[in-house]
Amino acid sequence: MAEPRIAPDPRIVIVGAGPAGVRATETLVTSGVRPIVIDEGGRDGGQIYRRQPEGFRRSYASLYGSEAGRAEDLHRSFDALRDRIDYRPETLAWGIWEKQLHLLQGPRTSAVDFDALIIASGATDRLMPVRGWNRAGVYSLGAAQIALKSQAAVIGRRVVFMGSGPLLYLVAAQYSKAGAEVAAVLDTSPFRLRVKALPKLIARPDVLLKGLALTMKLRRAGIEIETGITPVEIEGRPEIGVETIRFRTGTGQVRAIACDAVALGYHLRPETQLADLARCEFRFDAQTRQFFPVKDVDGRSSVAGVYLAGDGAMTLGADAAEAAGRLTALAVLSDLGRPVASRDVARLRRRLRIFERFRGGIAAAFPWPAAAAAALSEDTVVCRCENITAGELRAAVSDNGAVEVNRAKAFSRVGMGRCQGRYCGHAAAEVIAACAGIPVEAVGRIRGQAPVKPLVIGAESDTEQAA
Repeated sequence: MAEPRIAPDPRIVIVGAGPAGVRATETLVTSGVRPIVIDEGGRDGGQIYRRQPEGFRRSYASLYGSEAGRAEDLHRSFDALRDRIDYRPETLAWGIWEKQLHLLQGPRTSAVDFDALIIASGATDRLMPVRGWNRAGVYSLGAAQIALKSQAAVIGRRVVFMGSGPLLYLVAAQYSKAGAEVAAVLDTSPFRLRVKALPKLIARPDVLLKGLALTMKLRRAGIEIETGITPVEIEGRPEIGVETIRFRTGTGQVRAIACDAVALGYHLRPETQLADLARCEFRFDAQTRQFFPVKDVDGRSSVAGVYLAGDGAMTLGADAAEAAGRLTALAVLSDLGRPVASRDVARLRRRLRIFERFRGGIAAAFPWPAAAAAALSEDTVVCRCENITAGELRAAVSDNGAVEVNRAKAFSRVGMGRCQGRYCGHAAAEVIAACAGIPVEAVGRIRGQAPVKPLVIGAESDTEQAA
């Protein structure tokens, strides 16, 4: 009599080793599953809890401030999992075809089959151009933070932080604590909106108090904070870079502040390229004026076997990403017929509802400055990779009738550079919408394409098959 065939363990792949990816990994390992964890970074932690390079000895308090405890707990949790997972750092997930994930590690490409894929790809900066933002010395908030955490370096001797959202104040406070000269924090959102959003912001009183504490620390350090401003121009010379930033105050006065670097950002946007390549559906969020991949409360996407967790699906913050990572892993286990405690699922769902309410408050308190796109001068660069100006993009609309962003991309080359529209896509859509006089949701979004980031020419190929 033939022996019964034992079904192989499911091959579960997780992309990302930030808060969502680490907690998803932990949940799967606890249930006896050995997942494959793909991490583009050299070490785990993601962006918010990015680890310093090997050999650096800065304390958790100096690196992460009020989030030091959470960062250390996340790092220790992942360290404890290392011998029970297939961890692949410095590996780029660059494409998806059906049930296969395509990877690049060093000079080698490979493809790994999966039964379930958890995309925990995190988020990147959301940017609105300003005249002169293509000068040397202008960085995104995320880039400024990476320089500080990964290289123990600052982006300039005298830095202005401009944009809106909690990250603006966090990175400015981190720079101040590190001893850098913060010339000013310039926020496009009026303070009154924060007061108006309080009923939703108090959903997370601990986070609200941390935000207030950050602001107080900046003020006690003598750092100027201006709210309700309108960016005018970042001035400088090619041989020097940034020299001055000009802005209009809430009362209409035009002011200038001397600086040699600017950190710019308006919240975060999910890294959705992999979800796009997996053919997940997307929906438009009217409050934040951007498209998010469709998922259910537990993280299931519209495509069977593909799951979305953390800021790569919806930007709710690091705490929410940890909860979402756990919940998504439980959904994977449940769908694969593994036992899951319903009380754990219910508890995580309740937590995420609180995070979602708080997200609505943040979006209302620090709105995306959509109207700024219509006011951009003709010579303002929108796409820094391809050096495409607002005037050139508007010409694609007026001369060629390109009122859909991918059609405008074909005519103007906006979004065709190395970042593939990550940093210019949202602003480009707003410019097109304003020029055409149509809603921004009708303009659409730049479609993700493989490879999601540049590949090494001549990389060798190696394909893995599921057991």
